[in-house]
Amino acid sequence: MPRVKRGVASHKRHKKMLKATKGFRGLRNRTFKQAKTAWMKAGENEYRDRKVKKRVMRSLWITRLSGSCRAAGISYSRFIEGLTKKAVLLDRKVMSEIALTNPEVFAKIVEVAKSAVPAVKPRAKRVAAAKV
Repeated sequence: MPRVKRGVASHKRHKKMLKATKGFRGLRNRTFKQAKTAWMKAGENEYRDRKVKKRVMRSLWITRLSGSCRAAGISYSRFIEGLTKKAVLLDRKVMSEIALTNPEVFAKIVEVAKSAVPAVKPRAKRVAAAKV
């Protein structure tokens, strides 16, 4: 049986891994062992952060909407309540884009939401009794 030399296959595998970790810092882009662990960890982070990105973006849209709603004189929660009651099917991403690019259109959406929810009476200020 002929002798099998495995250097070519392992060299190819090592080169492939080092190419994948080209932009990494330190030994993580030069030595195979460290490059492999760094590549595996990068893959874990990449997979997890694809999910996290969706949460972060939704949070950004809600923050933008909240600020725009406050400027229009309604709270974010009342705004969403009004849109739900009126069955407006715009998602938060689209509404935040409208709020940034077309404030006059967003003002009309706010009016629709305001018409669906009753006006909230302002709370009376609490007066602390002066202690003598």
